Amino acid sequence: MISKIPLAPPFLNRNDTIAISAMASKLDRSSIDEAIRIFTEDWGLRVVTGHTVGSSYYNFSDTDNARLSELQGFLNDPEIKAVFSARGGYGSSRIIDRLDFTAFYNSPKWVIGFSDITALHLEIQSIGFQSIHGPMPKTMGFDSFSNETLKKALFGENLNYQFSSDAPNRTGEGTGQVTGGNLCMLAHSIGSKSDRTYDGKILLLEDISEYLYNIDRMMVQLKRAKKLDKLAGLIIGDFSDCKDNDEPFGKNAREIILEHTEGLDFPIAFGFPFGHEKKNHALRLGEIMHLNTEASQSTLSSTLIA
Repeated sequence: MISKIPLAPPFLNRNDTIAISAMASKLDRSSIDEAIRIFTEDWGLRVVTGHTVGSSYYNFSDTDNARLSELQGFLNDPEIKAVFSARGGYGSSRIIDRLDFTAFYNSPKWVIGFSDITALHLEIQSIGFQSIHGPMPKTMGFDSFSNETLKKALFGENLNYQFSSDAPNRTGEGTGQVTGGNLCMLAHSIGSKSDRTYDGKILLLEDISEYLYNIDRMMVQLKRAKKLDKLAGLIIGDFSDCKDNDEPFGKNAREIILEHTEGLDFPIAFGFPFGHEKKNHALRLGEIMHLNTEASQSTLSSTLIA
């Protein structure tokens, strides 16, 4: 089952203008210097940096109204071809319901980020467009190959990945739209206006610094909301720095995920390098991809770009 495919905004060309906005938590302006160098010197792009980059309001980069206003302006501007979230953290879900996508329909552009930005990705897919789950300016000093996958995603190249898992996969094949991202934000979206069906889709899951019992609780929530019943495939990225209580929960993240998908008929691939570790390979959310999973090795490939 393949539902209507979200549209890909125009791919980038050299000399295009991109914008960087701190849509969620605050960060030091200097933490994106390497990203700006890569964008301008290596990729030949022009960069506009929002006032939220380097500012602060408690844990956030600025007030909700200020972050909303800046992001709205970048989304509205037809000269800007892509908008990067400078970092994740927390805060994008506080503003997404007030975004106006009227101008975006006339000049769609790529929106890039991960973690907390999963909330915005779901909203963009809900209006029928693709976006990119991948490195953000704050993390672009971590892994050069991940940066190259981001460039491929933005400049319209096929994305073909082969990856291995230390833990046994559930074997099989599936084709569908790639969607998902941060488990906490996916659970958080249930019941909101950007809530999405995952039927016929390849779902991505990753998270960081969660207690194991809370990973279980969020998987229960996805299961009770019928989000897992009809997947085309499930890809598990990094579950970094998982925590446990003094009384151990008794299962790790992999075992929790397998328990809540037991008896469901789709492949499950562990070990895809995306999430909060240094390697964070880019994907165009909403793109149709093909997943082929064997016992310890998987491939994920673009299917529609000539």
